[in-house]
Amino acid sequence: MFIAVYEFEIKDGTEALFRQAWLEVTKAIYQYCGSFGSRLHLSDKPNILVGYAQWPSREQWEKDRQITDALYEKARDDMRNCLVQAKTVYKLDVSDDYLQTDSASAS
Repeated sequence: MFIAVYEFEIKDGTEALFRQAWLEVTKAIYQYCGSFGSRLHLSDKPNILVGYAQWPSREQWEKDRQITDALYEKARDDMRNCLVQAKTVYKLDVSDDYLQTDSASAS
């Protein structure tokens, strides 16, 4: 499994639009490109969001993404218009995994 971690610095006042656009972009990448999806996190720094995307392999992540869906294209443009900058902070190959979907105390 492969993980990409992204840092997004967004313009003041664009968080709601960015988050909605990010969701639509993520849905399209999941549907058309074979990702396992992604999570977006608010950080403790103003206007900095962190994305965590999970993929079956680094090779799948590196493939050229030719998505022609109109909703994706609009969301991608909206996302870009909200950005000051974006970068891939880490490219990670999973070595050990004990991430659970339920907490032990919930059982």
